[in-house]
Amino acid sequence: MPEINFAIIGFLLIIIGIVVLMIGAAKQGNAKIAVGGFIGPIPFGWANDSEMMKYIIIMAVIVTILFVIFLLRGIRL
Repeated sequence: MPEINFAIIGFLLIIIGIVVLMIGAAKQGNAKIAVGGFIGPIPFGWANDSEMMKYIIIMAVIVTILFVIFLLRGIRL
């Protein structure tokens, strides 16, 4: 069975997302953008719409809770 390189898959998904965003912004003229992630255990996020920022915060909280649960149960990802 061939080895799957998740780094390449993740990079391709990011590039595809950027291309789709650019096409959508060109067609409509306005686009809502939100970016979120983690630097170590610290979540961060930026958005140009308050509604999108709420989604980023909710997702960051969910991922943090899942991380703590996996950490306490000893599950390694």
